[in-house]
Amino acid sequence: MSSQLKLTDITKKFEANTVNEKVALDHLNLTVEPGQFVTVLGSNGSGKSTMFNVILGSLFPDEGKVYLGDKDITKLKDYKRALNIGCLYQNPLRGTAPNLTIEENLALAYTRKASPSFFALNKKDSAYFREVLSTLGLEDRMKTKIGLLSGGQRQAASLLMATIAEPELLLLDEHTAALDPGAAEKVMALTKKIVEENKITTLMITHDMEYALEYGSRTIMLDSGKIVMDLTGKEREEMTTGKLAELFYGKAHKKG
Repeated sequence: MSSQLKLTDITKKFEANTVNEKVALDHLNLTVEPGQFVTVLGSNGSGKSTMFNVILGSLFPDEGKVYLGDKDITKLKDYKRALNIGCLYQNPLRGTAPNLTIEENLALAYTRKASPSFFALNKKDSAYFREVLSTLGLEDRMKTKIGLLSGGQRQAASLLMATIAEPELLLLDEHTAALDPGAAEKVMALTKKIVEENKITTLMITHDMEYALEYGSRTIMLDSGKIVMDLTGKEREEMTTGKLAELFYGKAHKKG
């Protein structure tokens, strides 16, 4: 079941109290309601990746709290959060075991909520994996090593791995940026289908202005570790990619 994500007064500094101190997140506040799909914009160094890492538990904030549903997960270890948070990265090679088959990779991800051993696949699980893989046209390649897939196929399979255990939250970190346009469109269509059908609370980092407005129901922009724009409803519907790009580049170069 999807859950609310809440970040309260999150601050994260690197090399604190030195001449090289960098404030990556500056008292950031964000609430994402259950099932909401939010696209995230921001230039390099704006705090997007740091925010994701704080949510994932790869980094602990210096100040503030992280809540998933009614649970305070601020100090929870990353491997424990992984039971409830799915994540997909830009690199199609990341997050999969290339020498295992597609079926084995999916089963490994599925064990977060199901069977105790991914080598002990039952017929029900296999049938479910085949049904899911049919969305990629890969249902007849379940025994193929995942490392032999194309980048787009592998990223799509990784998306299934990240969502097959029905996470409470899904984080997408520019997950189509390394793909060719055709593959990227297929992966985005699959992303939309999975997120909407399962009502997964989702945050998606993107630099594509069209994707930022086309997908989900809310767009936020980070700058200097703060949320400087939050678009929903009619304001978002009336926003054009041109206007959004002007805002984006204006924020990115405001100090230049």
